[in-house]
Parts: sequence; structure tokens; C-alpha cells
Amino acid sequence: MPIQLLPDVLISQIAAGEVVERPASALKEFLENSLDAQSTDIAVSLQQGGIKSLRVADDGIGIPKEELALALARHATSKIASLEDLENVASLGFRGEALASVASVSRLSLTSRARGERHAWRIDADGGQYSALQPAALEGGSIVEMQDLYFNTPARRKFLKTEATEFGHCEEAFKRVALSRPDVGFQLTHNGSAKWRLPSSEASKRIGAVLGTEFAAAALPLDEQGGALRLWGMAAKPTFSRMGRDAQYVYVNGRFVRDKLIAHAIRQAYQDVLHHERHPAFVLFLEIDPALVDANVHPTKTEVRFRDGQAVHRFIFHSLHKALATTAGTATTAAPLIVAETASAPPTPAFQAQPYPTYQPQIPLRAGEGQNFYETLFGRSTPLPTGTSEGATFADIAVAQAVQSISQELPQDFPLGFAIAQLHGVYVLAQNKQGLIVVDMHAAHERIMYEKLKTALDAEAIATQPLLLPLSFHADRLEVATAEEQGEVLADLGFEIAVLSPTTLAVRSIPAILADSDAVALARDVLRDVREYGGSRVLTERRNELLATMACHSAVRANRSLTITEMNALLRDMEATERSEQCNHGRPTWFHLSMADLDKMFMRGQ
Repeated sequence: MPIQLLPDVLISQIAAGEVVERPASALKEFLENSLDAQSTDIAVSLQQGGIKSLRVADDGIGIPKEELALALARHATSKIASLEDLENVASLGFRGEALASVASVSRLSLTSRARGERHAWRIDADGGQYSALQPAALEGGSIVEMQDLYFNTPARRKFLKTEATEFGHCEEAFKRVALSRPDVGFQLTHNGSAKWRLPSSEASKRIGAVLGTEFAAAALPLDEQGGALRLWGMAAKPTFSRMGRDAQYVYVNGRFVRDKLIAHAIRQAYQDVLHHERHPAFVLFLEIDPALVDANVHPTKTEVRFRDGQAVHRFIFHSLHKALATTAGTATTAAPLIVAETASAPPTPAFQAQPYPTYQPQIPLRAGEGQNFYETLFGRSTPLPTGTSEGATFADIAVAQAVQSISQELPQDFPLGFAIAQLHGVYVLAQNKQGLIVVDMHAAHERIMYEKLKTALDAEAIATQPLLLPLSFHADRLEVATAEEQGEVLADLGFEIAVLSPTTLAVRSIPAILADSDAVALARDVLRDVREYGGSRVLTERRNELLATMACHSAVRANRSLTITEMNALLRDMEATERSEQCNHGRPTWFHLSMADLDKMFMRGQ
């Protein structure tokens, strides 16, 4: 076959394969055109998931009569006129392909009334064949309607899915655009039934309306500025993680994008606090000088390319990492759980005793310890309340203690309150001003130790604690070789592991902060990671995984009995530790039940 020029209709149908994958693709293009036309209210109507009919009506500036036919022509646009415009494009559309592509594979009508015009005009397209202009009735703005998508390309039509599936894609495209412009009102109906009504509002209200109240309750506000970059929006706490990526929205200069560089930066920011294979939820807006980003990468315009990708990556990572670095409550000044030691300092207990007030003796709620409950609570082993005689009954003592308890108000600066008991050696129960706090003591302490280890390693100041008696253990040859070859790396991590024989190692020093750990088990895990990934990787890209393992060894174990003072010390340290709402694996470390929640459980006041 000789080389020949293709007909314009066929060229448009080929281009439609990239631009119009399904009805949702056309809907996205129509909505973006409406936003570019300065619309303040947009109504979308679908029939059969958009396959039978897709209609978008707006109140924008409209299209003049003399430009209406040109709007359906290929590569005709009002958005750019030169290469300089293309390199600084700020509009959502600019390629001039969408309407022509849709018109070539459907029956399309475009009605518009420009501001100042006496009446509206309409043009129809049937598979790329255009009608003459006709007068029409329209108060203002534009209406574009697509019917029978792919009626003239049946092979493409077979690739469309069921009505429910196509509507799902259209609804997602609708939500993406609605999130990008909270100042614009949106409506969506399907088969005559209203699905969405979103009046213009603030960004936080629009995000809550689209993603739901649960997301809004778990979301952290974010607004960071750095040079020519600004990142703002809402990012959900790791405890609101999802099984899929269905709640992830990123916008660059108002345009929804799926960018690998941005996705990697976000994933790294959540890496420290997200549980296993869960996915974070967020709505983030990146504002950048249009000259520093190229949106002309793909016809769908969902991919972008940055002039300085590394700077964008660092900015997004640090901004989001900072927003996620919340403490358990709002306290910023609290005594540390472990006092920093020098290399020669003696080991300290896992919890440093602190003079925090105790409002009630620990109630023994563990199994088998409830028989002497009243003796523990009101027994003579504890001082009698002020003004109580020796002959007082248990009821007298209870009343007196209740009066004293009421007169002692909890301080406002301790959001996690004060410990009252330990449940089954696993959970710490505490009360604050609002109600009950339940803490997973192992998970909470694990996060605290992890953050301390990270801080110490960053400062190259992991203090070592020599063991009173070195602990020897049987080792395989790979472990022995690792101890010999990676001595400097181990020393940087606070370990001294000596080779006693070809099959024996001895632990002589461990990090002082991990003094209460099983030294041999800890040394084995560290040696395994250093052997598997190499010394340089362990101290760089694998650093956090190794420190998380070390922190897990040092965290208090289940079934360990803690005193009230130790439990309060744990609570204070949680309040002072970043990201302490999740353990190193992304699981929550504490929950709060307000008095209203408890009243509802017991139907008080009902």
C-alpha cells in the first residue's frame, strides 16, 4: 500500500483511542472545559452509565457564534497560541483534541450562549460530520451532550463494561473534578436519579462531603510553603489506612494527576507509620510555577514532568512527614522515659520514676486478682482519707475518697491523663478530662524507643552500655564473618560483638537505651540484617527497618506488671513523642472513649 494522507475523520478516530477510553474520559474533558470557562455551577446528567447519553451544562462565559464550529475542529483551542504559552499553561485544557475526538466516535451536540449575545447557537456532529449552525434557546453558558458512544466503531464499543461499571468510572471522574474546585457547585444525576449535590463551599467541607465524615475526622490539615512550591490539603492519619488506593487524590495546579515521583514521596512519608500493605488516604494540592512543570506529556494530561523532580520530591516528603509527626495529645513538654546515658553510665530501668500525681491506687483487674478488690481500694495498708476515723466503715471511706477525688482536678496539660489500672498485663487504662484512655503499652513503648534510636543515630550519639559479664553464644560462620567484617557498622549502632572462636561470638556492649533487652537475641537480629543487606544499606535505606527491630526488642512485653508511676511515665513520654499514635508497624497505640461514648453504651439519659 502506498504512503498516503489519512482522512481527518480517521485521524480523529485514532486520536479518540487515547483521549476517549470510556464515557468517564469524555466527562473529564467536558468538566475541565466548563471550569476553564469560569463556570460557578455545573450539572452532569448520565444515562446508562454515560454510554447512552452524557450531558454537561454550565453557566460559564460561553462560546461566540463565530467560534462554535471551530470548537469541534482538531487542534483548535483558545488556551494557547505559542510555544511560550504551552510552557506556561495554567488552564486545564490546551491541546484542542477532546471535543473533536469525542465528536468523531459519537453523536455530539454543542449549544452555547456567549455573554452579551442575544441568543444561543447550536451545532451537531454525527461521527465527525458537522451540521450547520442553528439558533437555540439557552439562558447562558454551554451545554455539551454526547450520545451513543462508539456507535460507528462497534469493535471499540465491545470493550465497554456494564452500565454499573461505567457509571462507577464516571462518578470517580466527577469526584476528582469536584474536589479540585470547592468554590464551584456540582450536581450529578444518573438515569434521572440525583446522586450528588455539592454546593460551593470551603475546601475542608468539600473534601469531607466527597470522602465522608470518617475521613474528615481522621484527616490532618496541611499547608506548607517553600519557595515556589506550596502543598496544602488533608492527609488522613495512618489509622485510617485503606486496602486500596481509592482515597488518594493529588492535584498539580488544580489538575488531577497520577505521578510516580509524587506517589513515591508520599509513600516514603507514610512508610514509618503505615501498617504493612495498607494504603494512605489524602487529598493534596501542589501549587508550582507553571513554567517548572510540563503537563503536555500525555493526551489525557494526567501525567506531568517536573523541571527539578528532586526538589519537588523533598518538599512533598518533608511537608507530609512533618504533618504526620503528631504526638499523642498536645503536650510538648514532658519528662523523657529514659534519661540519656553516657558510655560509662549504669543501666536504667525501662521506665524512669517521675513525681507525677496518682489519683487512685492501681485496681487489680487481671484475672484471679479481684477477690480482695475492696481491701486493695480501701484497705488499711493505705493512708485513710483526711478527716476519716479509724472506726470508719468501707462506705465512709469511699465517700471521703470520692470527695477528695472530686476536689483534685486533672491538669489540663496532660492530654492522656493519668493511669488508673493495668488490664491483663497488656493495656494501660487512664482517665483524662474527657473520659477513658486505653493504651497498648508494648506498641506505645515500641514507638517511643524507635524514635529515640532514630534521633540518637542521626546525631551519631548512640550511647553504649558494657555488659557486666559478656554473653557468649553459638554462631554460624556467616554470623562470625559479619561480626569480623562489619565491626565499625555495629559500633555505630552501639554494639560490640567479639569473636571468641570460629563458631562462638560474645556480646560485650549493646546500646544503653536497650539495656533491658535480650542481648543475644538482639545481636542475632542485627547481625542478620547487616549480613543480608550490607553495612552501608543498613545505615541508609534499611536503617528504619533495623531500628524498628531493635525497638521491638526493647519495648515492654505483655504480662509485665507496671506500677502507677511507670504507667504515668509511659503516658507522658507518648505525649512528647512524634508519631506516637501508631507503633512502628502502623497499628494504633491508644484509643479514647469519651464520657458521652460511655454514657451512650450504658444508655444513660435515654
